[in-house]
Amino acid sequence: MTRLGGVIACEDGSLRPATVSFGNRIEAVDWLSGPRDGDLVFPGFIDLQVSGGFGINVAQASAEDLARLAEALTHGGTTSFLAALITAPLDRIKRAHATVVRAMEAEAESGERRSPAAAILGVHLEGPFISPRCLGIHPALNLEPRGDALERVLGQKALRLLTIAPELDGACDAIRRLVARGVVVSLGHSHATADEAQRGLAAGARMFTHLFNAMRPLHHRDPGIVGAALRAPSAMVAVIADGVHVHPEILQIVYRLRGADGIILTTDRVDDTRSESQGGAAAGTAVFDGERLAGSTISMLDAVRTMVRRVGVPIGEVARMAAGNPARVLGLDDRGRIAVGARADLLVISRALELKAVFIGGREVKL
Repeated sequence: MTRLGGVIACEDGSLRPATVSFGNRIEAVDWLSGPRDGDLVFPGFIDLQVSGGFGINVAQASAEDLARLAEALTHGGTTSFLAALITAPLDRIKRAHATVVRAMEAEAESGERRSPAAAILGVHLEGPFISPRCLGIHPALNLEPRGDALERVLGQKALRLLTIAPELDGACDAIRRLVARGVVVSLGHSHATADEAQRGLAAGARMFTHLFNAMRPLHHRDPGIVGAALRAPSAMVAVIADGVHVHPEILQIVYRLRGADGIILTTDRVDDTRSESQGGAAAGTAVFDGERLAGSTISMLDAVRTMVRRVGVPIGEVARMAAGNPARVLGLDDRGRIAVGARADLLVISRALELKAVFIGGREVKL
């Protein structure tokens, strides 16, 4: 059994000194009295949108590539993630989905024979059911969410999260079918009005994908999908906290409106060898064709640093945004929190927000 002492990030966003004892799962949390100083102990971060990184593009990767990606992500504090696939021909999406399934099966079969790595939780399908007016860098291969296209998507067994534009014909029916199938639906890449977004929420959507980005802009006479997101208690908003996709002052407004309960941090990480990365204040943001934002090259820990240092969110609350909230939206009760019975996915982080140790299923990662 391993024991860690430090200041624990609790589920309610508070910080309390404690000792955590664990094997592959947490066996005891012994709360202590005394000052709240020393290293921070966080639940492992859960990234809901990873399209690539470290020379790997999820859409074109082999199962071995995905295993390498899973190992590399741990060095930024990620202990679980969804492999994200953007819009592509359905046959290509099917092949990439099958590769993710093989990688997940290989991970389950390998047990402790392989180095500890971030768990692949499944697929986040970011297209093709998106608006032609809000493609971002997606190719113009968007489809309406009905008929054969919807049936083929519903048949993907590793699908855990799907982004959809709620204004598309058939979107609300598709949302209801996806939710019944156990898929979390997120609204995004959308030019929806506020009313159209509300209909998507009423049909069962529970999240907004990279708020503000690839969305109808907020206007004081036309709140649109962003206005709906800022006042939707039934759904969380995911943000790319690199300081460029969303300005820190806007992130502060989102925090004040939605609070720690309503925000999920994600990287929207892409293969950094395929996109140019801006320098200066925009370092860590990938761009395409020298102009369009194309995801980020930050880690989850970088996103945490942005929220703490540039937005001013208390560190314990940021831990909820990076771990507890993504676990909650996926319906996972075995991770994203430090509690008896949960997976021992744990991070030790200095007060300067430097990563000191990572444990995945109780096994320490070599940093």
